[in-house]
Amino acid sequence: MDIFTLILLSISLAMDCFAVSVARAAISKKLIWGGILFTAFMFGLFQGGMPLLGFYIGFEFIDQIREYDHWIALAILTMIGGKMIYDDLKHDFHPGDSDYDDVDSDNPYSIPVVLLLSVATSIDALATGFVFLSYPESIFDGVIIICIGSFVMSILGSLLGHYIGRMINFKFNLIAGVILILIGVKIVVEHCCM
Repeated sequence: MDIFTLILLSISLAMDCFAVSVARAAISKKLIWGGILFTAFMFGLFQGGMPLLGFYIGFEFIDQIREYDHWIALAILTMIGGKMIYDDLKHDFHPGDSDYDDVDSDNPYSIPVVLLLSVATSIDALATGFVFLSYPESIFDGVIIICIGSFVMSILGSLLGHYIGRMINFKFNLIAGVILILIGVKIVVEHCCM
């Protein structure tokens, strides 16, 4: 597999990471570099790790996982997105309120949330390892490029989301929750149409 194809594959796999990063960073009114870098690192690690795992597990297990991987991703994203929507509707915070920046219940960079999002956005990448079974010499190059692509796209998405969140006073938690659920639906639709 040539380098250009690997880069295109990396970008397409990173689009969910980009969208989730935009949505999650729009919630935060502060530029939290530690959270952004941690999220980008975890997204890159999981996006690159899943194809590697799929490659080593092989055809038989991939076929079994493929039957329900999209439902797992939808369930995780709906659960997180639903909680975000609930929290946004329950807490009517506005920029300038004294409690606005101290809402721990919806920390976009908490370890459990980042881990769940990392799994949810990368579970469909597990099947990408199936592609590399025909190109075993490209698996390690592919994993590195996928990791870097997801890392970079996550940072870009976080920066874009942060600046959108600062410019527009809107219920971004609600929007982020809807986006996560729609990403889950997109994964299911893509799976059903394949």
